[in-house]
Amino acid sequence: MAEKAETRVVLHFPKALLDKPLTSTVVRRFNLDFNILRADVGRDQEGLMVLGLVGAPESIEGAIEWMREQGVRAQPLEQDVLRDRDRCTDCGACIVICPTDALVIDPQTGEVIFNADECVACGICVPVCPPRAMSIKF
Repeated sequence: MAEKAETRVVLHFPKALLDKPLTSTVVRRFNLDFNILRADVGRDQEGLMVLGLVGAPESIEGAIEWMREQGVRAQPLEQDVLRDRDRCTDCGACIVICPTDALVIDPQTGEVIFNADECVACGICVPVCPPRAMSIKF
């Protein structure tokens, strides 16, 4: 069986591409499974989609490159969901609210650990963080 990988990517669609079937085309063309984790699409603004892609690593890379060639700005999710380690006080307020366990307490050190691979960019952690250590850029 071929090796499968999972990647979470943030896609920014220019207004001119909003009516194009880019997501369905890319998953068919590159034989990928996908999960829409977040989407914000309107007629008069740039479209935003957070997409989980599963498939062969070279297929995922090819799909992202193809979308970029079409005019979609694509980047890994961990570039948009950020944790400022210097601001974090390890209070744990975020771990109680995180629906995917992307934020957990290290049992050895008591520090909050952010696992970007588990994050779905829901943004729930941002307003509950007392020192405002969590942020989303998109």
